[in-house]
Amino acid sequence: MTTMAILTIFLLAIFVGFEVVSKVSTTLHTPLMSGANAIHGIILVGAIIVADNATSTLETSLSILAVVLATINMVGGFVVTDRMLEMFKGKPKAKKEVAK
Repeated sequence: MTTMAILTIFLLAIFVGFEVVSKVSTTLHTPLMSGANAIHGIILVGAIIVADNATSTLETSLSILAVVLATINMVGGFVVTDRMLEMFKGKPKAKKEVAK
C-alpha cells in the first residue's frame, strides 16, 4: 500500500467514526454500546492490518496510535455495557432459614 492510501484510510476512519458517534442521541448511546463494540472490534482489526502494512515511521506511528485508540474505545465500551447491565440486576434476596 502506498503512504497516501494508508493516510486516506486513516482519515476516512476518523471522519466516519466521528460522524457515526455524533449522530447518536445521548439517551440511546448506552443501550447501543454493546452493539457498537462489534464495530469497534472491526475498526481495531483494520488498524492492525494498516499497522502491518506500514513502511515508514510516520505510517507506523499513526497506525500504532490508531490501534491504541481503538483498543481504548473498545474496552471502554465493554466497561460501559457491563455497568449498564449491572443496573438492571435486582438486589439479591436474603435466604430465609427454615427452623427444624
